[in-house]
Amino acid sequence: MVLGPWSFAAEGDASIRTRAGVSDIVITTTARLAGAIHSVTWNGKEFIDSTDHGRQLQSAINCDLGTPIIAETFNPTEAGSRLDGAGPKSSSRLLHLVAKSNVLQTTTQMAFWLVPSEMSEGHPAKNTAILSDHLITKRVEIGWRGMHHVIRYDVTFGLPVGERHNEAVFEAVTGYMPAEFSKFWKFNPASGELEPLEGGNGEQNFPVILATESGSHAMGIFSPETGPRYGRFRFPDARVVKWNCVFRRRDAVHGVTPGDYAFRQFVIVGDLNVVRDSLRALHREFAAH
Repeated sequence: MVLGPWSFAAEGDASIRTRAGVSDIVITTTARLAGAIHSVTWNGKEFIDSTDHGRQLQSAINCDLGTPIIAETFNPTEAGSRLDGAGPKSSSRLLHLVAKSNVLQTTTQMAFWLVPSEMSEGHPAKNTAILSDHLITKRVEIGWRGMHHVIRYDVTFGLPVGERHNEAVFEAVTGYMPAEFSKFWKFNPASGELEPLEGGNGEQNFPVILATESGSHAMGIFSPETGPRYGRFRFPDARVVKWNCVFRRRDAVHGVTPGDYAFRQFVIVGDLNVVRDSLRALHREFAAH
């Protein structure tokens, strides 16, 4: 449903939309995913491969709990836990949801990706409960300063007291997409052009775009913050691809300070040329600051 003026829906089902070129961009959240974004559609195409409780447009954090980070062994995740599978409920707890027209805001208490009895890459979960003390608040708005294809995506992580972390990896936003978005590109700010991005999975310093072979549909990610890393990943067996925007905080002496960690991103949805032009405009805007 599309919610009316400042409607509240703590159960998690909501939709926002606005016109972007040839069609509306429509963003949908669901109770099944504790308010995480289940769907992004534009021009007849679904951009998100939402199956289990990991493949969404969502946020997560991976922490070390005072020992080295190993796989996903302390990994609060917005949409829920691995054991939730493709089921109808989330182990995460949606605390608040507001939606109006083209604007969405949620606060979620994140579940750990692993339940205490599970393993990741042969290593046991460090958490002793399913529900973490980590909160994530996101504010999503379709459209930015006349650029209708640009989605402002602000997230604030609440790193709780009572935990000792020397390192925290904030996956500020990630998008799991259908395998047909098989062409990976990076945006070179110096030239304003797109360059092919191949060579396997991993992170690099340039904004990432995933597109269909024809370029008719594409999704890009850009952050004006200091120090983002942009990842791209192929998972052929699962028939899914992924991009993310990641920030790292380390302090081996005093530990990463409990508190709020806020990051701004922009997700761009359109065809490949629209995404490129939007990235150019965003780079110009924030380079001038």
